[in-house]
Amino acid sequence: MDYLRQPQAIEAKSFVMIGEIIQQTRPDYRFASPLHEAIVKRAIHTTADFDWLDILWFSDDALIRLCSALREGCTIYTDTTMALSGINKSLLAQFGSEVRCYISDPRVVREAQEQGITRSMAAVDLALTEAGKKVFVFGNAPTALFRLLEHNADICGVVGVPVGFVGAVESKDALAASGLPAIAALGRKGGSNVAAAIVNAMLYQMRGAQ
Repeated sequence: MDYLRQPQAIEAKSFVMIGEIIQQTRPDYRFASPLHEAIVKRAIHTTADFDWLDILWFSDDALIRLCSALREGCTIYTDTTMALSGINKSLLAQFGSEVRCYISDPRVVREAQEQGITRSMAAVDLALTEAGKKVFVFGNAPTALFRLLEHNADICGVVGVPVGFVGAVESKDALAASGLPAIAALGRKGGSNVAAAIVNAMLYQMRGAQ
């Protein structure tokens, strides 16, 4: 059988096809910037879902603040090991940043049990005790996003794309109204794969700009 075998060639062709489909189906669609385009197209690439053209929301300062944090050295905190696994850690390290997930940390497990809250909430509490610049990346847990907003903490930004039904829409609406530098998936769609894809899109654009 004749088919593409090289990962880079497969990805390159995928993005060409995504661009062609957008051109055919949404000829009047315009991206706000090359970085917006890179992020939205990578979300589409990750999910094969063109709804991302309409449901991915950016605060006015989101990309400047998030990219500055990544470039200057920050810690990304994720709500799932899947999001942590999907983020390009070697490239992240080149910019002096790192990623952590505390969802299975014994301290988080203990605090969640003692307080009667989700581990995602306890993981946010633990992350906020640590020093340094922080970016939160949520793809699964609305409770983590709600908890972060309750703290009203001084952070560099949020990628908030929890997927699901209970609290997912409301948590992302609350993020969009919070005034924080944020990227949010409005509605029910999202996921840890999308959360990682958004971070990677920023990292790849930053690498290309060097």
